[in-house]
Amino acid sequence: MIIVDDIHKRYRTPHGVSRWVLEGVSFAIPSNLNVGLVGRNGAGKSTLLNLIGGVDTPTRGAIERRCRVSWPMGYGGGLQGSLTGRQNAKFVCRLHGFGMPDAMAEKIAQIEDFAELGASFDEPVRTYSSGMKSRLQFGLSLAFDFDVYISDEATSAGDAAFRKKASQAFKKIADRSGLIMVSHNDGTLREFCQAGIWLHGGKAYWFDSIEDALKSYKESTSA
Repeated sequence: MIIVDDIHKRYRTPHGVSRWVLEGVSFAIPSNLNVGLVGRNGAGKSTLLNLIGGVDTPTRGAIERRCRVSWPMGYGGGLQGSLTGRQNAKFVCRLHGFGMPDAMAEKIAQIEDFAELGASFDEPVRTYSSGMKSRLQFGLSLAFDFDVYISDEATSAGDAAFRKKASQAFKKIADRSGLIMVSHNDGTLREFCQAGIWLHGGKAYWFDSIEDALKSYKESTSA
């Protein structure tokens, strides 16, 4: 289970403190439930995913993770730009307890095969496009077992063949783990998610049905 308790988030900018992106957001996500986040651009969907995934911290409030949660797939951060894709992968393997040569070699091969970066896997990550970084992050996420996987438009990275591959990987994830995802494709949300969270005006509204979440979101855009 993931418990989000009274989360507030805003950022410091060169012009001062920003508006509240999230303001008093609270909900609990049960284990093995797939949830889609919906809302306008700028509503805080990616911000919330980053907070749940632990790559950002709230201004106020707390997030309790009673399970193993992945970093957001599709998130291009967290990679060391001066290191190659392979070196970044080795570092992550060590963090997750796969430092022994045979175990690491198996994980690296899995990551390299899925990311489909070719020779670029041995080039510095700073030379990668945003899509290439997303593919590497996707491969890294899939190489390790998590109770909940987080996706920020991950299935939209790469060409049609890679998107199909990503979709198939998501289906396997959905069969064995929970999933929290953002996608601008309603069909993708309907395919993978049961419940939904609509973000609007800094608040989060929980719906047991993804259809109801999408309906509320669409009604807000036509008002």
